[in-house]
Amino acid sequence: MKREDIAAVEEFLLKLQSDICTGLEVLDGSAKFQTDQWDREAGGSGITRVISDGAVFEKAGVNFSHVYGESMPASATAHRPELAGRAFQAMGISLVVHPMNPYVPTSHANFRLFVAEKEGADSVWWFGGGYDLTPYYGNEEDCRHWHQIAKQACKGFGKGYYEEFRDWCDEYFFLKHRNEPRGVGGLFFDDFNHLPFEESFAFVQSMANSYMKAYRPIVEKRKDSIYGARERSFQEYRRGRYAEFNLVYDRGTVFGLQSGVGRIESILMSLPPVVQWVYDWKPEPGSAEDKLSSDFLTKREWA
Repeated sequence: MKREDIAAVEEFLLKLQSDICTGLEVLDGSAKFQTDQWDREAGGSGITRVISDGAVFEKAGVNFSHVYGESMPASATAHRPELAGRAFQAMGISLVVHPMNPYVPTSHANFRLFVAEKEGADSVWWFGGGYDLTPYYGNEEDCRHWHQIAKQACKGFGKGYYEEFRDWCDEYFFLKHRNEPRGVGGLFFDDFNHLPFEESFAFVQSMANSYMKAYRPIVEKRKDSIYGARERSFQEYRRGRYAEFNLVYDRGTVFGLQSGVGRIESILMSLPPVVQWVYDWKPEPGSAEDKLSSDFLTKREWA
């Protein structure tokens, strides 16, 4: 793999981070991102950018990292055992947005490149990532818009990619111990090198650049919705599911913790700031809280 290919991906990801942060600052209207640039002599470097206690976003983090090591972590070789013992480098942008208003969904996105190398053998590379939406109060218009933008981003790169990555997203962002999805899905892909490098990279850029097109209109429509203590409490309760998934199942979080070269504060940036776990809580039948599970956290054709 050419060094210039890796450099081009890094350049794109850094610009993507900057553009998304600017867009979120405009949406918030008051808070600015705190920037923390970190560098380890052995292991990699990155830029962590975080908003806290904004007018719209209670917490939002947009991270870039470029890490490397002499041996692939177990989380990466569990489904690719042939890569065990190879040196690696991984770069990506990962973001999570936790809004203040319960009627604004949480959103998550990440886009990354992995390269595994071994002396005397060809480099192995692949892309991964996607984005997904986690509403607290379901809204059909928002869900359809989110998936329509995702579907448009996949056009022109091959047949069936939206359907494949949508289904993969539904399967991946699923809490097995609760037998429920984390949200209403979107796109998820990994181990993607089915197209030549330039085409694969162009596909990733199309998806990455569509994230704000999908999320911005939803935030703009819902950020001024009136809510009270009941809605806020339910939001915090549902955030518990988000924390559970990230700590138990999320491949990126587990990779960062196992690699030994990630920065813990940046890895755990994805966790929501305020969360509740209420013992054996049940929603009132027919309520908006009940409809989240019955009408939205279920398999549906949104686009």
